[in-house]
Amino acid sequence: MKFAIQVNAGPYQSNAGFTAYQFITSALLQGHEIFRVFFYHDGIYHAFKSATPPDDERQLSRQWSELAKRHQIDLVVCISAAQRRGLLCTDEAQRQGKLDDDLAAGFRIAGLGQWVEATLEADRFIVFG
Repeated sequence: MKFAIQVNAGPYQSNAGFTAYQFITSALLQGHEIFRVFFYHDGIYHAFKSATPPDDERQLSRQWSELAKRHQIDLVVCISAAQRRGLLCTDEAQRQGKLDDDLAAGFRIAGLGQWVEATLEADRFIVFG
């Protein structure tokens, strides 16, 4: 089965992001495909590369990056939600005169078209948060 996942809640707002991460790892172990993970609303906070939670807390940004690299999962961050919250990719940071981008490895910025495509391509679309 091919899944598309949407994460709407921030990593420290609720357990929705971690639950999505656990669902994805379990689905992959069972041989399912993850077409795309779309981060929307406060879910975009999973994509901040500078997030440095205390050592005794989950490092969700890093975990997402490692999962994407290991399984070639498309991690898409909504451009509108990201810009509203100050998350910039390299191109946008340069355009706005910022010194650095904020996007963690494995994530990319895109629009709602990628969300629509995910809902059409997947067998199941699941929203967390």
